[in-house]
Amino acid sequence: MAASAYYETSYTQAKAAGLTDSLAAALAADAFLDGKPAGKATASERLAAFWSSTFIRELPQQAWTHESLRLALARYLAQDAMEVPGLVAHLASHAPDALQWAARHSGLVSWQVSPRFREIEALATSHPDEFAEFVRIFFIFRQAREERVAEVDRFRAPLAGLTPLELLAYASLYAFEHIVPAQLEPSAVGTGCDISLQVRWDAIEETLAWKLRTCDARDLKLDDASIGGSLRTHLMPFLLLSPQEPPRRDLYAAFSALIETQVELQEFDARSAEAFSFDDSIRFARRGDVLEIDEIDPEARVRWQRMEQKSLRLHGYWLQRGLQALSESPELQARIHPANFDIHAIATAKALASWLCLQEVYGVEARVDTGSGAQVDMFNALMSIELMTAFYNTDFMLPFREALDQCGHPWRALGMLAMSGFAQGENRLPLTWSERVVKIARITPWTASRDRPQGHPRAAEAILDFWSSDWEALAQRLRAGEAGLRPRLQELPILKLGRHTVQLPWMQALQNNRVAAINNLRRLGQRREQVRGETGRIEQRLGEVFAGRGFKVLVSHLLPVSPEAGAQVEEIDLLCARDGCLLVLELKSTYVRRSMKDAWLHRTTTLRKAGRQLRRKVAAVHRRLALDAELSRALGLPDDTTPSVVGWIVDTSIECDRERFEGFLKLSLEEVLVTLRDEGHLLHGLSGLLQGEVPVPDSLYPAGFNAAGFIDAVESGVVWGDSI
Repeated sequence: MAASAYYETSYTQAKAAGLTDSLAAALAADAFLDGKPAGKATASERLAAFWSSTFIRELPQQAWTHESLRLALARYLAQDAMEVPGLVAHLASHAPDALQWAARHSGLVSWQVSPRFREIEALATSHPDEFAEFVRIFFIFRQAREERVAEVDRFRAPLAGLTPLELLAYASLYAFEHIVPAQLEPSAVGTGCDISLQVRWDAIEETLAWKLRTCDARDLKLDDASIGGSLRTHLMPFLLLSPQEPPRRDLYAAFSALIETQVELQEFDARSAEAFSFDDSIRFARRGDVLEIDEIDPEARVRWQRMEQKSLRLHGYWLQRGLQALSESPELQARIHPANFDIHAIATAKALASWLCLQEVYGVEARVDTGSGAQVDMFNALMSIELMTAFYNTDFMLPFREALDQCGHPWRALGMLAMSGFAQGENRLPLTWSERVVKIARITPWTASRDRPQGHPRAAEAILDFWSSDWEALAQRLRAGEAGLRPRLQELPILKLGRHTVQLPWMQALQNNRVAAINNLRRLGQRREQVRGETGRIEQRLGEVFAGRGFKVLVSHLLPVSPEAGAQVEEIDLLCARDGCLLVLELKSTYVRRSMKDAWLHRTTTLRKAGRQLRRKVAAVHRRLALDAELSRALGLPDDTTPSVVGWIVDTSIECDRERFEGFLKLSLEEVLVTLRDEGHLLHGLSGLLQGEVPVPDSLYPAGFNAAGFIDAVESGVVWGDSI
């Protein structure tokens, strides 16, 4: 059916089935939000078709209390590809609260050049009682942001003539003065310092993106002469003071000021503009010309903080799994270089931890297509990045800390480190570089196997490509203003500039390589051909763990939607039955998010849709069980009893954990795995005891495992102890 008639037909049929105007419209909005009708209709065509439907302007005011209609309206306001004349003015009169809600959640506060905002702005005159104050709040946000943007532009100006490599030199000086020393303190581990670290990283990343958009393309093709000339002018004078080559303190001061103003801009966007748009736990109120935050749902803030604590717990869980796997693998132990056994053993355990997570949670296979026609051995790729991290920690960070303790100033400490490196014929500058062929040769021994004890250069090249960001290609995209995801420094930490690669010791020593690998595959690589197969393996592998606990399991099982729906079927991701209990699981797989905006979008798109899908699927399961005994027999359920049916949304991401959608609990796949494997104690290592947490028992099932006990353990969140 064409998009132009789809929503009208959906509404009419729902009305004919006895639904009210409001519910019929909400169902049509659900279909729109879910991307229906599927097929050749574009997003713009669906948008135009839905908002041009005749029933839209006939809806009663109470219809606009439905979340689906408000979300659909927010989606309309968030675009400028098409306009429905008179729609905003109509809703300003008939549903002003819904229009304000949608304007907030559309993100218009950060996009006030949009034609849709101009429509909202006009309401301050035509509907002053409802919208004058609302629009004034938007203006205050705009003025505050424009002031911060102007400051960023002011400090960018002195740096306009620098090349990307020269900007990296100043970024490295800044990192060793403002980031690294704090992170090297033992008290920084797991205390929340990672948050400020990430904010500063993001500011440096945004500054580098600006440079890539504006630099000369020739500056991205490095050679030894250009590298030497740039660093002699912009880096070495800070490390080795000489009257002949005075350091460019003016440029460093401008860079430092730029990062601080960029941090302030980003904090404004995240804590003010995005909070206004996507944080329903607070409300902004104007007092004079100042906006103040009123907290209306303190528990929501606590849930967000707990999510960060859970992420730290899960990181420790996988590390303990990695250590255990290493202790049980003589083959891997034999690969560890005896000269640096402890360092290499920890790197191997971290790689194993990430590999187990990628296998069990994300369905990744041993070899992954890099998109260039080559395949990368995933465990070797993880080993390589962990060995790089270990190298930068051992040969850069620890000597830097010792030098800093001696001399008390970060640049003098960097100079001492650099001189020590020169004496050994090694590069110990705060950024490193090498030709691509040299880098491949260094990685090659890490790919050694029984068949190739010296390693495989092609495999090393694939690993290098997997972790590399091609700055020439990225600069072209940024200059052209092309849509698309921009790789973060941590996701692709090896920077390719012509035939050279550049690495940042201060970043690679501190970054989370497990998250980098996940987002490399699932955020940047979300369109890979292998993703569909990985999604199927997530279901299969989780089903195998359930089967190992005595459940009868059906994976991707097809059931009729209803007797009236003819050949239409629902695909149930996992059906798991034991002890008269039946679990119906809806699985979702995405990436690791870190912003409130991304979490809100996940909640209102993927998870909201999952709740409705699960509601239909649970109903289909109930009908099938009542109609014949075939499904009961396949699941090993007794013929003479009705099973207790429980539905869960199980997601690879941790956002919105333990919230309910359409009445169904949303859980992280990792929590389900930990509870099913009875490994709650691995979530609470030494750090948990030191922080005084209530200990988790050695076993969640002291009287033995059964389905009811498992369901109760999951729904109560017992594996988290007192940290949920």
